[in-house]
Amino acid sequence: MSDKELVALHAANLVKDGMVVGLGTGSTANLFIEALARRRNEQGLKVTAASSSVVSTIKAQSLGLPLISIEHFSRLDLYVDGADEVTPDMTLLKGRGSDLVREKLMAKAADQFLVLVDQSKLVSRIGEKFAIPIEVIPFAWQLAKRSLEAIGGRGDLRQNASKDGLAMTSHGSLVLDMTFDAGMSAEQLNAALNATPGVVEHGIFLGLASAVIIATDGKVEERRG
Repeated sequence: MSDKELVALHAANLVKDGMVVGLGTGSTANLFIEALARRRNEQGLKVTAASSSVVSTIKAQSLGLPLISIEHFSRLDLYVDGADEVTPDMTLLKGRGSDLVREKLMAKAADQFLVLVDQSKLVSRIGEKFAIPIEVIPFAWQLAKRSLEAIGGRGDLRQNASKDGLAMTSHGSLVLDMTFDAGMSAEQLNAALNATPGVVEHGIFLGLASAVIIATDGKVEERRG
């Protein structure tokens, strides 16, 4: 069993009868969805799922998980997703998959937010390996970019997968991928991005993770704040 499969199984075993569970997006989240569906089918686990993306909706539907839409709940018992970077204080970088608004809404709505990663995702600071994804209103992207450049940001609009146009989120935002000086803390950067007009959402998830579940060489470690 791979490290990704191990953390997915560990998280699925934390789900209790009657829970409303938020489903993340990505390869590790897909493995969690599969493990959750197996528990429902083999053990009769009663669970309702809510999805952070069209991709995970389709995955859950294909496995027979009962789904509710984001419009129909105000809280979740549990939200399970991956992350691109995780710092020692459990600040996360997410959003390379372009569904930031839904993901942050679900993380905030959840009583527990479990983050599934392997050792490669652990970093000393946010932005160490990846640019910060920043969703911007399409008509305001140049103004937002200028404001971000004024605080030391460097970057540009994200291209789509085929490199023949711009990437767009599921609800029509553009994405700026920006790097910032290492001297800015995650707290400072989070506050600056939140205060920038034209920014819809960004990939710094500060103070939202309840636990980080890490698999390394076949062993699972659970870190809680």
